[in-house]
Amino acid sequence: MKKTILMLVSLLLLLTIGFNLAGCSMDVQAADLMEGVTPNKITALDDLSSGRDKLGDFALKLFLASSQEGKNTLISPLSVLYALAMTANGANGQTREQIETTLDMSVEELNLYLYSYLRSLPIGEKYTLSLANSLWITDDTRLSVEKSFLQTNADYYGASMYKAPFDDTQTVKDINNWVKKETNGAIQSILDEIPDEAIMYLINAIAFEAEWKNSYEKDQIKAGTFTSYDGSSQSVEMMYSTEGKYIQDNNATGFIKYYSGGKYAFVALLPEEGLSVSEYVKALDGASLIAMLSNAQNTDVEIAIPKFTTEYETEMSDILINMGMQDAFDPDRADFTRLGHSTDGNIYINRVIHKTELEVGEKGTTAGAATVVEMVNKMSLPHVSEQVYLNRPFVYMLVDCENNIPFFIGEVNTLAD
Repeated sequence: MKKTILMLVSLLLLLTIGFNLAGCSMDVQAADLMEGVTPNKITALDDLSSGRDKLGDFALKLFLASSQEGKNTLISPLSVLYALAMTANGANGQTREQIETTLDMSVEELNLYLYSYLRSLPIGEKYTLSLANSLWITDDTRLSVEKSFLQTNADYYGASMYKAPFDDTQTVKDINNWVKKETNGAIQSILDEIPDEAIMYLINAIAFEAEWKNSYEKDQIKAGTFTSYDGSSQSVEMMYSTEGKYIQDNNATGFIKYYSGGKYAFVALLPEEGLSVSEYVKALDGASLIAMLSNAQNTDVEIAIPKFTTEYETEMSDILINMGMQDAFDPDRADFTRLGHSTDGNIYINRVIHKTELEVGEKGTTAGAATVVEMVNKMSLPHVSEQVYLNRPFVYMLVDCENNIPFFIGEVNTLAD
């Protein structure tokens, strides 16, 4: 059965007068710079709880800053975090301080935490979350790159490194092919052209693929109606089931639906009538979100999820500037001297491109036993269960259940094509 796929790419580029995003390929023509750069052995953290609230806060702030009232949004705060953290290793002075304030961790803390997190990810036969990082450097002699910058990104991020001519033919092809490969084909391309001012691309790609823990039978999929943000009605296919984890706060109700293995889950939050998704998210913070996930009630909850596919692309410069990273995007004030130097001028960030795609459907499940058990349990234990039908705008997340960290977060305001 074809698995439900969610993929994302978030990329970050550095330019002489600008910065950009991208990836490479299985048939990369660029020169591999990993020769001579051997990653050092790092001792990973045993306990990742220290950064959970901070990552949750960043995820919600980035989502809220990206959200447009009434529009569908899907971001991977984890992917953006990896790309920015790699870049932060090249920042100095106030530029570095602003990035650290925005991400709420020092660069050293980020390096160790993200290194440890990557190594903690579980991989099973029916579920996987994978991350890949790469650096692309122009072969133009104007740029000299600090060896310590390359070494740190090799040590903590396992970043592949390439030197290329930065043309609009082969290098663009290499970058797009790398992105396509590392997202299992979900993101076909990320870059159309390379500006003359571009000197470096720092890229993160995330691929998530998992089967539902409990499969949907044909009689659980029925025609339904979704009421969009603007009040219009849309005909959809709804997938009905009974789950065992109910979540709620003062302004929303929701549920947790597990993928096979129970390591990852789909989480949905339905704001109360009259409250928009953005209004609801504004009232959340990382600590309250993680507490809500950790304290989910063990009770039956009847749910309905619309089958939907969404893709999203945005350029995040203004978003990150408004979040506090002003100097990094300023041609005069940016300080990336730990990254390197260019004879053509100061190095700063020009663009942060972020692109995602997600599909939710019944083909994401393969096992049916748990569905039968749920039906029998409900029949043998008659009681009033909770009910959450996602038939109007809602928030959803893909969550690492081990740490309760959302690595994708989105909203559905409309299901129109």
